[in-house]
Amino acid sequence: MNTFKFYIGVLGIAGVSAVIVSSCHQKVEEQVLEDGSFKLIQTQIFDKSCATSGCHASEQDAAFRQHGLVLAGVNSYDNLINKFPKNTAAKTDSMRLVMPGNVSKSFLFTKINCSAASLLANKQYGNPMPLGANGLSVGEIEFVRKWIEAGAPRAGGSVDASLITNSVPLCGSNFGSTFTALEAPKSNEGIQLHLEPFEVSNTYEREIFVRKPVGNTSELYINRIQSRMRPGSHHFILYDFKNLKNLPAEGQVRDLRNSDGTSNLLTFLSMQNHVFWAGTQTQEHDYTFPEGIALRIPANYSFDFNSHYVNKTAGKIPGEVYVNLYKMPKEQVKIVANSINMGNEDFRLAPNQVTIATKTFKFSKPTKVLMLTSHTHKLGEKFVIKIAGGTRNGEIVYESTDWEHPLIKTFNIPLEFKAGEGLTSEITYNNNTTKTVRFGLTSEDEMGIIFGYYYEQ
Repeated sequence: MNTFKFYIGVLGIAGVSAVIVSSCHQKVEEQVLEDGSFKLIQTQIFDKSCATSGCHASEQDAAFRQHGLVLAGVNSYDNLINKFPKNTAAKTDSMRLVMPGNVSKSFLFTKINCSAASLLANKQYGNPMPLGANGLSVGEIEFVRKWIEAGAPRAGGSVDASLITNSVPLCGSNFGSTFTALEAPKSNEGIQLHLEPFEVSNTYEREIFVRKPVGNTSELYINRIQSRMRPGSHHFILYDFKNLKNLPAEGQVRDLRNSDGTSNLLTFLSMQNHVFWAGTQTQEHDYTFPEGIALRIPANYSFDFNSHYVNKTAGKIPGEVYVNLYKMPKEQVKIVANSINMGNEDFRLAPNQVTIATKTFKFSKPTKVLMLTSHTHKLGEKFVIKIAGGTRNGEIVYESTDWEHPLIKTFNIPLEFKAGEGLTSEITYNNNTTKTVRFGLTSEDEMGIIFGYYYEQ
C-alpha cells in the first residue's frame, strides 16, 4: 500500500501533519547533536534570511559599508562574537554584536526581534532586520536568545532544537500586517499628516516625494514631532523649500526612479529646492524640543513628503506614513528654532582612493545648537562634526559611521557659539569605484550635509 495513503487512512490529515512535523523535529534535533546550535542558526536563519544578495552575503554587498557584517560562510561566528556594531548609538551603549551570556547587550538579538521596533527607535539603533522582508518566527528568535544565554558556543549546545521549527511569525502572518495607525492628537493639541498607502513592488526599492498641505489657515508653532511608518521603511523626511515660488504640483507622486530602475531626472531636479525640516530612519520616532522652543510653520503651508521603502519579498507591500505635529501656543513660545542645512558641495573623490573632505561653516550671530545629524551617500564611511573656533576649537561633538542610519544627536545642554564660531564637517569617503565622484543628487554621486536644529540668541 502507498505509504502516504496509509497515513491518511489511519491517522487522518492532522495525523499526517503530526508525522511530518515530528520527522522535521527529529532531523533538526539530529543536526544539533551533530553540528551544534550555531550551525543550525547558520543554516536555518542566516543562510535563508540574512546572508542574501545585497545584505550580509559578502563584503561586496551594497549595504556592507553600512553594517560591516558578513553572515555567510565559515567566518560568520567570528564576525559576531564580542565584535562592536557599526551603529554609533549601540557602540556608545557598549553593545556587542553577540555578547555571550548577555542577551540585552547583544545587538544581533535586538535587531532580529521585530517586537523591539520601539526600542530600536528610542535608542537610535535603526530598523528591525531583515529590512524589507518577513521577520523571523517566534521559534527562531527564541532559539537565538537561548543560544546567547547558553554562552553562544561555536559547537555543541543544549538549546531545544524543536524551537527553530516553530514557524509562527512573531509580528504577524504577513510582512507589515500588524501595522497600527498612529493615534491622532486632539484638535486643540496638534494635527496629523498622512502619506496614504502606496504600493512597493516585489524585490524593489521605491522612493517617492509628494507635496502635501499642512492644512493650517494660521501660523503654527510645533514643539513635538511624532511619526510612525509601516515596516520596510528606510527613511522618511519632511522637507521645507528654499524657493516657495518653484514648487512641485500638490498631491502628485514623484518617483525617484522609473520602473526600469533609471533615475527620474525631474524628481532629482526638484530635490535641489529642499531644506530639511524633520525626519527619521526608524519606524517610530518621537522628538520634543526643550521647553519654550518650537519650529514655526507659516499659514497655508505645505511640505514635501519623502518616503523610501525596501521590499525584498516575493509579493507587493504597502508603504504608509503618519506624522503628528504637536502645537505650542504662541504666547508660550520663547524661542523659534530653525533647521541647520550645511552642505559641502566642493569635493572631488578620486577613483579607488580614500578622501577626507572638510569644510567649516560659521555662525554670523551668537547661536545655540539643539540637535545634529548627518547625510552622505554610500561612499561615506565616517562623518565627524567638530567645533570651529573659541575655547572648544577642534572638539568632536558628533561622530557617525552608519551612512544609512546616521546618529541623531540631541544636546540636552545646547552647544553655544559666539559670532564667528561654527562647525566643521570632516567626512571620510572611500571611493572604491573606477570613476571620479563629486557632489550630486543621484545615488551615484555623493553628498556631505550637516542637518539639525539651532536658534540664535
